[in-house]
Amino acid sequence: MKAVTWQGPRTMSVEEMPDPRIQDPTDAVVEVTTTGLCGSDLHLYEPLAPFMTPGDVVGHEPMGIVREVGPDVRDLAVGDRVVVPFNISCGSCWTCSRGLHSQCETTQNREHGTGASLFGYSSLYGAVPGGQAELLRVPFADFLPVKVPEGPSDDRFVFLSDVLPTAWQGVEYADCPADGTLLVMGAGPIGDMAARIAMHRGIRTIVVDRVPERLARVAARGAETIDLDAVDDVAEEVRSRTGGRGADAVIDAVGMEAHGNPVAEKAIKAVGLLPDAVAKPLMLKAGFDRLAALHASLDAVRRGGTVSLLGVYGGAADPMPLMQMFDKQLQLRMGQANVRRWTDDIMPLLLDDADPLGTEQFVTHRLPLAQAPEAYAKFRDKQDEMIKVVFTP
Repeated sequence: MKAVTWQGPRTMSVEEMPDPRIQDPTDAVVEVTTTGLCGSDLHLYEPLAPFMTPGDVVGHEPMGIVREVGPDVRDLAVGDRVVVPFNISCGSCWTCSRGLHSQCETTQNREHGTGASLFGYSSLYGAVPGGQAELLRVPFADFLPVKVPEGPSDDRFVFLSDVLPTAWQGVEYADCPADGTLLVMGAGPIGDMAARIAMHRGIRTIVVDRVPERLARVAARGAETIDLDAVDDVAEEVRSRTGGRGADAVIDAVGMEAHGNPVAEKAIKAVGLLPDAVAKPLMLKAGFDRLAALHASLDAVRRGGTVSLLGVYGGAADPMPLMQMFDKQLQLRMGQANVRRWTDDIMPLLLDDADPLGTEQFVTHRLPLAQAPEAYAKFRDKQDEMIKVVFTP
């Protein structure tokens, strides 16, 4: 099969790889029909290089058709159309039974002290071959894959793999009151979808970004916008729009984008030059994150408000303004999305042919798998008005 592989920092290539096979009796093999490029994939592109091995198959937003099932699979059949969640959860352990699928005790990576394994996401999360490929082995086939009906295009459902449940969890965790104001930091795919979900619920939503096409996209759906480059202080701007109080809740959908911070970027490059045996513990114990979005979120939220973290942070020693957080009596909620916790809640919106969240118009670039290396570079540099990319193997 052909698959997108990591070959080194900022170096992706499409290679011929061995076809996946059934390894456990509860496995399935899925022929991938659509697979997404996620902002989190950019962390593999460079910051998490010490945890990558040349030839690793990447990607964690796939859907497709079941082509083979193991002998113990009962509820999934060859020919079923499925979406595959990005985190690998068994559905029956202590954490899964409590809706914490991203912490699945069956697939936790105790060697690194991290949660459930993820498709295509470094040795930190199991080094499991990912979904930017023609074929994908899927464990726990009676629980993990989400069956979807024939008819609507892949674009209607593929975002159940990551974008939709991540954004949904972010809005749930933000717990913004119906008559309140939600601030979304970042209008990339996750921030955009979180804004759509919030506005679908009737919540006043303000979105901050510096990329004009991203701001125009969320504004077209009814969000208020703030151009980061047009204001001196985001928090003061938010307070000016909320009677001096601040947003009731804030979603940080930016995360550790260190390529926006020259100091952090130099630090990451320096670590990347070290042998993996030295670089890995340094990455696990040092903080290299770009924290501007998080600190602005903590400033912009009202007293007694909630900050919901959707953007991925990787630094283990990042400085936090604890005095401000304590004084403002803030709540902070975060974590990888518990995908299977939310899929049943989201599905009715996807089965509605009115497409209330606009999933069928969400993709900006649809490319063959062969163009993945160029897409990674353009997506990282925010070129060609690239907001959401999907590949068709």
